[in-house]
Amino acid sequence: MIARKVSVLGSTGSVGTSTLDLMDQAEKAGSGAFQVEVLTGGNNVARLAEQARRWRPRLAVTADPARLAELRDALAGTEVEVAAGPEAIVEAAARPVDWVMASIVGSAGLRSAWAAAGTGATLALANKESLVCCGPALIERVKRSGGKLIPVDSEHSAIFQVFPAEAPEQVSKLVLTASGGPFRTLPREAMGRITPEQAVAHPNWSMGAKISVDSATMANKGLELIEAAYLFGMGGERIDVVVHPESIIHSLVEYVDGSTLAQMGPPDMKTPIACALAWPDRMAWPAPKLDLAALGRLTFEAPDMARFPALRLAREALAAGGVAPIVFNAANEVAALAFLDRRLGFLNIAAVVADTLDRATNAGMDSGSDDACDAALAVDAAARRIANDIIASLAIAA
Repeated sequence: MIARKVSVLGSTGSVGTSTLDLMDQAEKAGSGAFQVEVLTGGNNVARLAEQARRWRPRLAVTADPARLAELRDALAGTEVEVAAGPEAIVEAAARPVDWVMASIVGSAGLRSAWAAAGTGATLALANKESLVCCGPALIERVKRSGGKLIPVDSEHSAIFQVFPAEAPEQVSKLVLTASGGPFRTLPREAMGRITPEQAVAHPNWSMGAKISVDSATMANKGLELIEAAYLFGMGGERIDVVVHPESIIHSLVEYVDGSTLAQMGPPDMKTPIACALAWPDRMAWPAPKLDLAALGRLTFEAPDMARFPALRLAREALAAGGVAPIVFNAANEVAALAFLDRRLGFLNIAAVVADTLDRATNAGMDSGSDDACDAALAVDAAARRIANDIIASLAIAA
C-alpha cells in the first residue's frame, strides 16, 4: 500500500481535481492511504470547501483574500484551518509533507512550487511555468533539499519512465508527441475565425481553458520542449516533436544503439499523476486499459510549423537562452487569456508572442536580481507589460 502525507496546490483545477479523485479511487481499491496537509484553490471556494470536507486537511487556502470569510463559513465546525492570499499559499507550500502536487496554472504557481522545492518532499510538477521560467535553478533546489522532482505532464512523465537517468549518454534523442489539437486539419484561411469555445474543445484531453488554447496553438508543445531540455539535460537540437492525433504514445526516447522506447496508454491525466504519486512503486487504481486491437492503427505526421508558429518561437527562445523562455511563456499566457476574453484573434496569439520577444530582446531585458525565483518573476512582469501594450495597440488599430 502507498502511504503519503500530501499537499495539493491548485486542488480545484483540472489536475488538482484529478489528483484527489485518484487518491479516492486508490483508497477504495485498498492500494493507497493518504493524509492531506494542505489544499489550495483559486476562486472556486465551493469546490475547495467540498474537497476540504472530504479530506480534512490541516489547512485550506483560497488565493482570493476577499473570499476568506466565505471559506471560513463553509468549513465551520470541521477544525480545518483556513487562510487566503498569494502569500498564504506560498507559506502553505513550505509545510513539511512527503509529496506535493504543484498544479497552480500560470506564473501564479511559480512561488509556491519554489517554496515546495525547498522542503525535501517529492515535487510532482504540473506547473509548466516553474520549469520554463527557472528550470535549472528549480531542479537544483529540489536536489539540494534532498527531494525528488517528478514531471506530471503526460509527455514528460512518459520520458521520465523510460529515460536512463543514471546513464543519459545512452540517449540520442527525445521525441515529444502532440495531438495537433482541434485545428490540425483546419484550413489556414479559416483559423482567423476560431472562437474560444472551439479552442477549448480538445479532441482527446480534458484540460483547463488556458492549457486547451495552448494545445490549439501548439504553444503547449513549445513549452514542453523547453521543459524537456531542462528536465533531461538535452539541447533543443536533440528534441523532436511529432503529431500523433490518437494521443496513445505519450513520448519516446531514442537510444544510441537505434532502439526507441515509448510509453503508451489511453489519454487520461490520472495515469501520470499515479506514476508520480507512487514513484518508485506502482499503485493500482481503476485505470483505463489500452486495447490496441480496438484502436486499429496509430498515425503520425510532422508538425506544420507555418500554421503553428508558436512551436518555432519556443524552439528559438530555447536556443536564445537567457530570459527568452521566460518572455515566451509570459507573452503567450497574456495573449491566450486575451483570446479567451475575446480581445485578441486566434492568429494574433503567436504574433503577440513574436513581437514581445523582439521588443524584450531589443530592450536588453534583465532581471536585476540574484534570486532565481524573484528574477524570473521580474522578467515575467516586464514581458507581460510589453505583451499587454501590444494587444492594446492591436485593439486600437482594429
